[in-house]
Amino acid sequence: MAVDYLVMLGYLLAIVGVGWWGKRLAASKSDFLVAGRRLGPLMYTGTMAAVVLGGASTIGGVRLGYTYGVSGAAMVFAIGLGLLALSVFFSARIARLRVYTVAEMLSLRYGDAASVISGVVMWVYTLMLAVTSTIAYASVFDVLFDVPRWAAVVIGGTIVVGYSALGGMWSITLTDMVQFVIKSVGVLVLLLPIAVIKAGGFSEMADRLPHGYLSPTSIGGQTIFTYVLIYTFGMLIGQDIWQRVFTARNDRVATWGGTAAGIYCLVYALAGAFIGMATKALYPHLASADQAFATIVQHTLPTGVRGLVLAAALSAMMSTASGALIASATVANNDIWARLRRRTTGAADGPDERDEIRSNRLAIVVLGVTAIVIACVLGDVLAALTVAYNLLVGGLLVPILGGLVWKRGNLPGALAAMIAGGITVITLMVVEGLLANEPIYFGLLAALVAYVAVSLATKPTEEAAVDAWRRRVAGEPATAPEPAPVTV
Repeated sequence: MAVDYLVMLGYLLAIVGVGWWGKRLAASKSDFLVAGRRLGPLMYTGTMAAVVLGGASTIGGVRLGYTYGVSGAAMVFAIGLGLLALSVFFSARIARLRVYTVAEMLSLRYGDAASVISGVVMWVYTLMLAVTSTIAYASVFDVLFDVPRWAAVVIGGTIVVGYSALGGMWSITLTDMVQFVIKSVGVLVLLLPIAVIKAGGFSEMADRLPHGYLSPTSIGGQTIFTYVLIYTFGMLIGQDIWQRVFTARNDRVATWGGTAAGIYCLVYALAGAFIGMATKALYPHLASADQAFATIVQHTLPTGVRGLVLAAALSAMMSTASGALIASATVANNDIWARLRRRTTGAADGPDERDEIRSNRLAIVVLGVTAIVIACVLGDVLAALTVAYNLLVGGLLVPILGGLVWKRGNLPGALAAMIAGGITVITLMVVEGLLANEPIYFGLLAALVAYVAVSLATKPTEEAAVDAWRRRVAGEPATAPEPAPVTV
């Protein structure tokens, strides 16, 4: 394992070095939070693919392939479909808003009151996403270094918090590009073909697999539908995803770069499923499907390659964790803390650029340490992430998408949708269980009915506000420019 140790150590040192380099580029709030809105197609595609494909997509995708066969690709496929839908239909408009958070978008569209509830819900979601991504480090460090779970969480979490706090989105973007390349090489170029060849090729592998493993629906139609509701729609409204859209140089980069990243996700989904199927053919009686990724890596890959593939899995986790961490810090600092500060001090003017960078950097450190502590003590991470996604989609999907596509939607309708969807989700999670499908089904339905009914029953948004919103979405000035002076 000495060579594998060196490969992993080299990767971790490279990530820290790239993160330190990114510190030099973070000279303003825009640089720190959204990479100065300067990313071109290549970097945008790589960083978007990196943030949406984390440990759940890599190790979890292999586990689902081991358990259900090709239909195990459904979860990551739903993520790819969500990214495609976001990129094709909404990302250009989102990029032109030139804001920093989803709550700011809701404030522009409906008024300041709409951002209060959404900011809190989005903060809980992004923090829990950071926690679950941090916990996933244990699965890699345990295979390679045989360290306790808490030590793996602290080691991985400290590295992510360190480079994220150094240069913000610039450090995260540069490290994401390294992680995107390593992940592509490790999973798609190395692990996938080696695993399939070890299993005897596709034809022999198919003969050795249980019945139904080649069916695209063996995981269950209801499960696939739930994945679409949670992950496809979650991609449309998550702060961690929107914050990457804000980094695009222009709306064309956001559209085409995101589309390329979405297609990459679909390929990655199938790769994970096929790796899991190969593992099932080779090792059909594992004690737990959660061991599938570690088993195929340990027993089929040569020295050195094993270290690179584990680095690829680690890179997937780190990219998602860093994206969730900066998203959580941005929401906490800009939507919650800044609002409380203005109400307490009554100051209309915000802090200068250096203070903005300092406060956002501090938020990353504080929330990063919080995520590490929670990750060390939390038991049921699946339940925690499910709660976060249910609240996010059930409470915020309808008012966010409604604000983008329906002119008649207004502030009372948005607030009613958030409250009705959130209460329905919480109530049904208590009654039916945290992992039940009913909370998200009926939560979305309640939010939609409340949004449409209350919007139609109350006064429309003032025309001046609607016109200002339309201009903002179109990338035009919020007010018409003054006519040029006439010269004689």
